[in-house]
Amino acid sequence: MGSDASPGEHPTVLISDRQSRALDLEDLATLARRTLRAEGVEVGELSLSFVEEDEIADLHLRYLDEPGSTDVLSFPQDGDAGDGAPLLGDVVIAPAVAERNHPEDPPAEVRLLLVHGILHLLGYDHEEDEERAEMWLRQERYSGVRAP
Repeated sequence: MGSDASPGEHPTVLISDRQSRALDLEDLATLARRTLRAEGVEVGELSLSFVEEDEIADLHLRYLDEPGSTDVLSFPQDGDAGDGAPLLGDVVIAPAVAERNHPEDPPAEVRLLLVHGILHLLGYDHEEDEERAEMWLRQERYSGVRAP
């Protein structure tokens, strides 16, 4: 199923839910928009996909050459959405993996992964300690969830 959870709002968030767990898609779209706006992105198009574990494992192998599933992948895009708005990219999340990572509160983990994926699209990284500290601070601020 593909949809924009709140048509007409900016930045535009397109959602494809191709997995079996219940998610509050409207809340997740709102969180995505709020995160983007907090980072200074007022106009643009973000694609969010929620997928089963086998699909994210396939993407993980195909695009990163790493076997096995993961919880979130980010694919930055360069171009425009056809209306002059920039294409920000795609964030792909596997809620089943999120549930395994944080069985006490899977929705919180999905929120954290959503913000994490968006920050990657915007150029944040966590390879160095200083970068990690900055990214984790922003993740916690926007998602309301503390990263381990």
